[in-house]
Amino acid sequence: MTSAHNAQWQSQLFSAFALQEILDNPVEGETPQSRLKQIGMMTVLYMMHQRHEQLTLSNVIEITGLTRNGVKESIDPLVERGILRETLGKNSMGRGTARQFEFCPEVFERMKAQIGGRRSETK
Repeated sequence: MTSAHNAQWQSQLFSAFALQEILDNPVEGETPQSRLKQIGMMTVLYMMHQRHEQLTLSNVIEITGLTRNGVKESIDPLVERGILRETLGKNSMGRGTARQFEFCPEVFERMKAQIGGRRSETK
């Protein structure tokens, strides 16, 4: 079980990672407003991930109150950056398809590498 202190540390690390990944690597044609929206979306998605909630467009819409297009505007660039992986699954009624997302495993590997690099710098 993760301690409260460890969970807080992980959240701070994830926030720092999101800031660095998005602000330090702008995509051509992307506006500063778009980057800020992506950072905010990363926070929402990480909180959902921590609560073991499915990262679907419908769930994000429900949590944020954004429109479908508003959510897509923030999530699609995260997929393009390789932060999120998109799959198509069944919707909650089991009939149609739903866009589902998950953090790419490489994201957490890069975060761990950053921790290791910083620890060796301070020694």
